[in-house]
Amino acid sequence: MSRKVHVLVDIRALVGEGALWDEQAQVLYWVDILSSALYVYNPATGENRSYDIGQHVGTVVLRDSGGVMLALANGFAEYDLASGKLTILSDPESHLPGNRFNDGKCDPGGRFWAGTMAYKNQSTQGSLYRMDADYSVHKMLGDIGISNGIVWSHDKATMYYIDSIAYSVRAFDYDNASGDIANERVAVSVPREMSVPDGMAIDAQGMLWVAHYGAGCVRCWNPHTGQLLDQIDLPAKQITSCAFGGENLDTLFITSAAQQLDAGALAQQPLAGSLFSVKPGVTGALTYRFAG
Repeated sequence: MSRKVHVLVDIRALVGEGALWDEQAQVLYWVDILSSALYVYNPATGENRSYDIGQHVGTVVLRDSGGVMLALANGFAEYDLASGKLTILSDPESHLPGNRFNDGKCDPGGRFWAGTMAYKNQSTQGSLYRMDADYSVHKMLGDIGISNGIVWSHDKATMYYIDSIAYSVRAFDYDNASGDIANERVAVSVPREMSVPDGMAIDAQGMLWVAHYGAGCVRCWNPHTGQLLDQIDLPAKQITSCAFGGENLDTLFITSAAQQLDAGALAQQPLAGSLFSVKPGVTGALTYRFAG
């Protein structure tokens, strides 16, 4: 299926990530991890406002009480966009200076989940953490390579999670009352020739849209059967995250990366690092907010 891809922000983000739609303000939040930048893109005006966070920022989530929450190189933090005030709340890996936080999202109960990875030679140095509304932090998984996409089923019974170097989407039984997970299994096994699974979004039908880093595409997978359903090709190879948004939640916003591309590769991919959008033909679901 061929659908028109739009270039929304022509920028050479080193690692664009963390796409997140704010249905109240009708804007898209996203980050450039290695440039320590938080972006807010307004589709109505085309403005892409930039905030310098001062350290590598893995992901952003909205919060019920206003402002945003971030997962940074130095842990979980709150950030006030108006004043620029950054407050570190918890750093569960202060003893691991070679690690940083990467992707994450909020669960249906308003808890902030985010995982870590090593800057170099990733194997099992990462973990997945959950910050509750009272700011308590709980280690939920260990031995993670590159912690990435995470979403929850609409019936709030299943959590889907990607460790990129495991080449799979894992499923867990999820308890919305407690935030506990159990019964780990593989929902989607990604053939290595399809490249690395990265960030992830869920559509209104419960299908998973996964950014495939190195493959230049977003693929739609059925988590119940493991079947590949759809593919959207992009004019950049290193696709990192995606999020449904727009007034009708029928637009898929897609981030990309320009890191580690030499002059020849950048000449072939002049849009590497840009923010894209496409109408995939399905609608998405609203993103949960942090309850703290």
